[in-house]
Amino acid sequence: MQQPSTFQVYNASAGSGKTFTLVKEYLKVVLTSENIFTFQKILAITFTNKAAGEMKERVLSNLEDFASGKENELFKILVQEVAVDKQTIQERSKKVLEAILQNYAAFSITTIDSFTHKIIKNFAFDLGLSLNFEVEMDAVSLLNEAVDVLISKIGTDKKLTKLLIDYSLEKTDDDKSWDISKDLNEFGKVLLNENDVQHFRELADKELEDFLV
Repeated sequence: MQQPSTFQVYNASAGSGKTFTLVKEYLKVVLTSENIFTFQKILAITFTNKAAGEMKERVLSNLEDFASGKENELFKILVQEVAVDKQTIQERSKKVLEAILQNYAAFSITTIDSFTHKIIKNFAFDLGLSLNFEVEMDAVSLLNEAVDVLISKIGTDKKLTKLLIDYSLEKTDDDKSWDISKDLNEFGKVLLNENDVQHFRELADKELEDFLV
């Protein structure tokens, strides 16, 4: 017998109450379970730190309201949608709230970036990464470092060396500075422009020889 799907999609525009709905669904899961540590098995992912923080705050504040006997709008909706009475919701809310505060690291409402970073961190060895790798958020600094690495290969990679020297000589012929690092940094910034992504994809199959004259 085929099991019914538990996958649900909420298609809503900005400001239409997505966070309210997500918090409601989160609370329904933790308050309909007799296990007060069910929250440790839930992974809630959003896009921004602000959204993640707001969702955490709403979950905790509502649990606090429920535990104190306050019947707010969300409480009344939950009573209608779950097969749990008011008294049980109040008692479980108090226990779940205490469990979350005592095990806050397991309260997984986070961003996609943080979740991805955690996964990569756990599998750093398998991915061939340094176990103490760091994430660089400044794209311009990263590009500058990449240019430095590229230039450092002059003299070790013959084809690359010829290409970069020819470019440097071309600049001097035009009465410009032979230093190509500034130009490469400026070219590199184009990579950050979403409008140019398609053009770079067309160069994906090109080899270094294709740029040699």
